[in-house]
Amino acid sequence: MMNKVRTMDSKVELSPTAALQKLNRSEQLKILALAETLSPKELPKPDQKRNSAVSDDSEQNADTHPSALEADLVHYKELFSKLRFSYVEQVTKEKFLRSVTDNPPHFVEAAENETKEKEILALKASLKERKREIAELLKQLEENGRALAQRYEGIQLRTTQLETLPSEIENLEAAIEKLKQDQTPSPDNPELALPLAETTQLLQAREAEVAALDAQIAKLQSALPNRSRELEKLERELKPLETQKQGTVAAAKEARRRRDEGGGIGDKLEERGRWLRASEQALKEMLEVED
Repeated sequence: MMNKVRTMDSKVELSPTAALQKLNRSEQLKILALAETLSPKELPKPDQKRNSAVSDDSEQNADTHPSALEADLVHYKELFSKLRFSYVEQVTKEKFLRSVTDNPPHFVEAAENETKEKEILALKASLKERKREIAELLKQLEENGRALAQRYEGIQLRTTQLETLPSEIENLEAAIEKLKQDQTPSPDNPELALPLAETTQLLQAREAEVAALDAQIAKLQSALPNRSRELEKLERELKPLETQKQGTVAAAKEARRRRDEGGGIGDKLEERGRWLRASEQALKEMLEVED
């Protein structure tokens, strides 16, 4: 986060708060006060005194307010129109009276009237064109003034918002630091501290392992019925062998008893017992049966 800004006229770095204060200290935009106001003002009496600087500012604002200026302009347009008509009327009367009272009197010919009318028509056309140009210029000035006023109001609003930004930025930075501390993984498990790319790769590897284990489980589950049938078959085959084993063990015990008692057949029974045990062991290995 940038905590400092660089000014345009120098290389001095300022904090956002200092930059906003410097901006606020700049001259405020306002409608330029006229050197002489349009409406006549009464001269202040010597014994009248200003109460404070607030009165000066209020009077100046009243003189330069857009609505007041617009009202003054409308008033003076009407006044100038009346004065122009009165002036033309008075000048015409004066010229007529002078022409009559001159010695000898001056009479205007018809040709002079026609020439003068043509000149007047040309002047009126020129004046009308100038008025149209001035009206267009005033319209453009008014549009530009309104646009500038809107832009200035927007800048003032943004400036007000920027004044609150430093504190909001500090609060957000503190909240981010707190969240980082709260979300710091345990050092016992380094996998929790991996970046996003490596975490994604590790997750994909674990998902692949889980998929392989699921495939093995499905394969074993599909082979389970066959294994169960084979086990049942082996159990059926094992039952006669168990019976035979029990008989063989009984015979071996009987042969050992007779041998201990003495007799010529002891060696034969012992040899038969060894043969039976060897046969039993061979059958177990073939059938994969444990004791």
